[in-house]
Amino acid sequence: MVTKVLVVEDDFALRSALIASLEVSGYKILSSENAESAIAQLAKSPMPDMVITDIQMGEMSGIELLKFIRKNNQQLPVILMTAYGDVSDAVEAMKLGACDYLQKPFDPDTLTDLIEQYLPDLGEKEIIIVDPASIKIYEYAQKIAQTLSNVLLSGPSGAGKEVLAKFIHQNSHRKEQKFVAINCAAIPENMLESTLFGYEKGAFTGAHQASPGKFEQAQGGTLLLDEISEMPLALQAKILRVIQEKEVERLGGKKEIKLDVRIIATTNRDLKSEVEQKRFREDLYYRLNVFPIHCLSLQQRPNDILPLASSLLAKYESANGRKPLAFSSEAKAKLISYSWPGNVRELDNLIQRVSVLANSEIIEAEELVFENSGALENNASISSVLSQNIDEAEEVGVTDKQLGNDMRNHEYQLIIDSLAKCNGKKKAVAERLGISARTLRYKLAKMREAGYCIPDKRSLA
Repeated sequence: MVTKVLVVEDDFALRSALIASLEVSGYKILSSENAESAIAQLAKSPMPDMVITDIQMGEMSGIELLKFIRKNNQQLPVILMTAYGDVSDAVEAMKLGACDYLQKPFDPDTLTDLIEQYLPDLGEKEIIIVDPASIKIYEYAQKIAQTLSNVLLSGPSGAGKEVLAKFIHQNSHRKEQKFVAINCAAIPENMLESTLFGYEKGAFTGAHQASPGKFEQAQGGTLLLDEISEMPLALQAKILRVIQEKEVERLGGKKEIKLDVRIIATTNRDLKSEVEQKRFREDLYYRLNVFPIHCLSLQQRPNDILPLASSLLAKYESANGRKPLAFSSEAKAKLISYSWPGNVRELDNLIQRVSVLANSEIIEAEELVFENSGALENNASISSVLSQNIDEAEEVGVTDKQLGNDMRNHEYQLIIDSLAKCNGKKKAVAERLGISARTLRYKLAKMREAGYCIPDKRSLA
C-alpha cells in the first residue's frame, strides 16, 4: 500500500520541492497552500497517513491546524516544520501532540527518515536476512533482546542500525510497550535537552504547561538514541546520570521521576576513537557498550543484496502500478559485484529509479545505473555542452553577464526538453540529466520564479 502524505506549506517553491522529494521516495502526495485548505483535504476520504505542516502560515497557523487534527483524530501523525525563530512554537506543538519537528533548512533524507520513524506499524516490517553473517548478527541480537542491558549499535550509514534496534525491542519482554526514537543529530542543541528530559510549566519562554520528555515517553519500553556521537559533551554528562540513577528530572522541575527504560544507542563513528579524542565521554561509552553490535555494510553481506533488491522491487512496482518485474542474470551479477558505498539506502534509491524506467518486465544490466558512475557520465555530456557555449561566447566577445544568462537559459531549456521526453516524470529527468533529485527541484523552483512554464504529467498527457 502506498503511503499518503499531506504537505501543508504556503511557500510555493518549498512546497514544490517537498512534493518532488517525497514523490521520488515513493509516497503519494496531497498538498495544501494553507491550513484552511488542509482542513478541507482532511474532510475527504481516504484520510492521509501523515501530515507535514509549516507553523507560520497566513491567518491560520500550523499550531491551530494541529489543534484541529487532534480534536478530530488522536492517531494521525503530524510533523511540524519550523524556522529558527519558531522554536518556541515547536515546543508548543510537541505538547499538543505533534510527533516531531524539523528546523529549516533540512535535508530531504532527514524528512524521509522521520516519516518512516512515525508511520504506523513500522516495527512489524519483514526483516530480510539471508547472508550467514547477517543471520549470525540477528541470532545474537535475539539472545541479548531477552536481557535488560543497554546496547550499542555501530556501523556505516544506511547499514540498518535502526531496523536492528526495532528487532531487539520486538523480541524483548518490552515489546508491548513503546519504542521511542530520537535522532541526536537532527535536533538543535538548544532543544535537545528539553526534548530528552521534558520540562515543567514556566521552565523557559514558551513552556506554557508541563511536557514529558523522550525518557518518560519510553517508560517501560525502549529508547533509541540515534547517532549519539553527535550529542554535546555537556549533555552526555546528564545522560550518564539518568542512566546511572535510573531517574530523570524535568527542566524546571524538583521531583525525580523513576525510570524503567532500556537504552539502545547507535553511531556511525568509531566511538572508542571518539573517546580517545576527548569528543565522547569514556564513562558514558562503557555504560552504553554493554552489548556492542557492529552492523555490516551491504558489501560485507553480499547474499542479502538480491533478496533485498527483489523485495524493494516488489514494493515499488506495486506503488507505480506496474506488472511484476524481475532481474536478468546479468543484472543480478551486476548488483552483487557493485561495492554499495551508500548501503541499503543506495540500493533503495536504485530500485526506485529502475522500477519507473525499466523498458520491460525483465530488467537488464545496462538499466542499472549506479549513482556514482551514471552521474559522472551524464554530467560530462552536459558539461561539454556548457563548455561549448563558453568557447562560442568568447569568440564573439559577449560579457560575463550575457554569458551567464545564455548558459542559464540553455540549461533551463535542457530541463524543459527532458521533461517533455520523460513525460513529466521528474525522477526520469534527474536520471537523464545526471543530477540529483534535490538539484532538479532547486532548478525547477528557480525556473518558476523566472516565469518559465514547467510542463507536468497532465499537460504532457
